[in-house]
Parts: sequence; structure tokens; C-alpha cells
Amino acid sequence: MTAKNESLPAVSSRRRWICFAICFGLGAVIWFSEAPEGVDPRGWRLLAVFSATILSFILRPASMATTVIIGMVILALTETLIDPAALQGQYGDTWQTKSSKESLAAVLSGYSSPICWLVAAAFLISGAVIRTGLGRRIALLLVKVLGRSAHGLAWGIGGAELILAPFVPSNTARGGGILAPIVDALCRTLGSSSVDGHRNRVSEYLILCGAHANLVTSAMFLTGMAGNVVMYGVAKEAGVEFGWGTWALGSIVPGVVSLLLLPILIGKFTRPDEIDVAAVRGEINHELKALGPMTGREKILIGVLLLLLGMWSTHGYLHHIYTATVALVGVALLLITKVERWHDMARNYGAWDTLIWLGGLMMMAGFLKEFGVIAWFAENAQTWVSGLGPLLVAVGLLLVYFFSMYGFSMLTGHITAMGGAFLTVAIASGTDPILMVALLAYFSNLCGCLTNYSTGPVVIYFGLGYVSAEKWFKIGFVVALFHLLVWLGLGLVWWRLLGWW
Repeated sequence: MTAKNESLPAVSSRRRWICFAICFGLGAVIWFSEAPEGVDPRGWRLLAVFSATILSFILRPASMATTVIIGMVILALTETLIDPAALQGQYGDTWQTKSSKESLAAVLSGYSSPICWLVAAAFLISGAVIRTGLGRRIALLLVKVLGRSAHGLAWGIGGAELILAPFVPSNTARGGGILAPIVDALCRTLGSSSVDGHRNRVSEYLILCGAHANLVTSAMFLTGMAGNVVMYGVAKEAGVEFGWGTWALGSIVPGVVSLLLLPILIGKFTRPDEIDVAAVRGEINHELKALGPMTGREKILIGVLLLLLGMWSTHGYLHHIYTATVALVGVALLLITKVERWHDMARNYGAWDTLIWLGGLMMMAGFLKEFGVIAWFAENAQTWVSGLGPLLVAVGLLLVYFFSMYGFSMLTGHITAMGGAFLTVAIASGTDPILMVALLAYFSNLCGCLTNYSTGPVVIYFGLGYVSAEKWFKIGFVVALFHLLVWLGLGLVWWRLLGWW
């Protein structure tokens, strides 16, 4: 699998260096300013590197992994994370010969986090879903069964997303690599071509339903989108265990309701034409015939996926095997049974790219807490929201967080830049930590509905050419209001029943 988590737009060489200069400028300003009282100077310098890295996610002069590596190199060379006095006490007069090695060890410590290996393993498993053809087969079968009307096709696309999302953490690979080509083929079969510029309403409808269903299923599962593990890590640092089962439990009711109602809502604004059921079935049968009968590899893969789903769902009830360990069990089983070859797994760009940037971010987040930066921010943030009720603070922060997505072109960058800060402010105001984690976790994906550039699959669906930019933004805003209604209305009731607030 070579699909990237988020699309990276081409930038000119001049703009690239200007963006780098802005990032380094911000870092330098913080680095050379005096650390506030109560904050370890090492933490303040780390904050400088972290802030510059986050800004690079927004300006995007290079890939996330590239800018994280740059930040790690700066921390390693400046020996920011180590305590010279502690090293001198440990090694005596030879401590300076050990400092560089100890500095690098501290910088690389994030890669020991199980969170990194959970998402890497999930990417490796998703590669098998794509390469065996199982993901495409599931999508085609659901569309065939439900495709008796335009709404039925949309529900089939949403159903395929729902089944694949727990196992394909690249929302771009799932939406853009598996489902978007199927939706495009259906649009062409139904008489609309993005090549000749002709559009019909059913094609607009299917494209919009596919893109928005991808965002809903990305929100529903910890392993539904690569950036979700960033939010999981932020929650863990705040003392909230929001694992795979808890994440799915909180999202299942508003998520399923969203998938059922979204096609009806979008249909009100696109008014899709009647579809030629025979033509649709003919196209699906042609695609299924090209896939051939289900292979032994696919059958074994189904068994492994069901095992993983069962173990993730019953963690804490029937067993205590950690989520990442379960994922690695799945990887091992796929290799043992020869469903996958290591040669193919090793070429999985998404797994290793995500592992690199996520490990670096986990390291920075951990040391920011250790050096007192997070506590300092929380103490100051508490004064900003004093006098407001906890639920009012939570909803207010959520609205700002949600609509700020207009300024971002990457879901993961949005989460990294704002998720931790907003959670800290909410907890400082007295908001139930698990409630705020849930709000941020789910709306970190749902906010992608606002624009046509928010994340990889949205860019791919829009790029097929069936929907104008003006219409995309208008319907995106309507869908945003719908998500706020469902996830803040029904969602809050559901979470109340779960005892989250």
C-alpha cells in the first residue's frame, strides 16, 4: 500500500524555504525567550521545537515525517532533553562522552510507545485487506445488495466504510483507494463523466455521500484514521484511557445514525435522479467477475479480522491483552499463514511514515509533561475560563475547534496543533475529562466535512470532478450543522447513559 495518510500539495521551492524560515523563526523566538516560573528551561526549549514542528504541519513546507525528524535532530544535537547534573552523578568525569548518546536515546524514546506500534500494525494489516482484494469485494457486494436506488447505493458505500474502517487506518487508502474508484465507475455507468464535463445529480450525490461517509467512519474507530492515535496519546497523557473499545462504544450510536441519515440529508440538496438498477448491477457483476471467486487468502484474512475485532471489543472484559499486542498478533498470523509476505509488508509506506512522525510527537508530548510545560499551560488556562460552567466551556471550545478546520488542510495537523491544548483548557475548567476527550476525538474527523481540502479522501473525491467547489462548501456547511445536531444532541444523551458526564 502506497497511499499516504494525507495529501501533500506541491509547493514552489521559494515558498517552501519561506515556510521553513517562518517555522524556524517561531522556534527561535520561543527558544531565546525566558522560561516562565515553574517551567524547566529544557521544557521551554522543547516547546520551541514542538511549536515550530506544529506550525510546519500547517504551512507544510515538507512532509510530517521530514519536519519531525528535523525537530528530533535539533533536540539531539542541542542535548535539550538530558540533565547534565544527573549524567555527571552517574558517569563522573566521563559524563560528557556519554551525553550525546543519552541525548539520542531520549529523543528516540517515543518509539517505545505501544501507540506507535498499534497504528503501524494496523497499516500492515490494512495492506492485506487491499492486496488480497477483500476490501474491494466487500464494497462491491454491499453496493450490489443495497443498490436498488440512489439512497441504497449510498448506504452500501457507507456500509462498506463501516466494515473496513476498523482495519484500514489510512482513510485515504480506504476512501480514495478502495471506494472512490468504485463510486467513480458507478457514476460513469449512470451516465455522468468527469472527463467530458457532464454532471448529473446522482453522481454529485454519490460522490458527496462517499466523502462524508468516510469522515464518519474515520471518527467511529480508534483505527479508522491514522491521526486518531494522536488524540489517544493526548488523552492518555491526561490520565484518560480512551482505548479501542471505549472509542467504538461512544461512537456507535451517533455514528450509525449519521450513516443512515446523511444520504437522506444530502439527497434533499442534490435531488438525485432515478438510477438504472440493471446498469448498476451489470457494472457490479462485471467488477466481481474480474475479482474471481474468493481465495483461501481472503478467507483466512476474514478469520484474522474477526479475531482482532473480537479481542479489541472485549479488552477489559474477557482479557487484558493490550490493543497494540492484539494488532501485532494479527500481523504475525498473516505472515505465518502466508496471507502476506514480509516483502510486501515492508513496502507499506503508510506504516513506516506514520511510525516516524508519531514516535517523534509522542516523545515531545511526554517530555513537555515531564518538564512542567503542560501543568503551566493548564494553570494559566484555568483563569481564562473561570466563572463558566464546565459543559458550556466544553461546547464552546468544541465549536472553535470544529470550525477552525477551515484553516487546515490536514486532519492530523489540526489534531496535533489544537487537540492537546483544548483538552487541557477543558479539564482545567472542570469538564469531565472523558467527555472532552470524546468530543475532540470524534469531531477531529467530522470537521473534515467543511472543505474540499481537509484530508486525502475528500481531495480525491472532489478531484473526480463531479461536484463544483461552491456546492461542496455549501453542502459541507449543512453537513457540519447536521453533525453538531447528531453528535451533540444524541451523542450527549448516549454518553450520559454511559456515565461519561
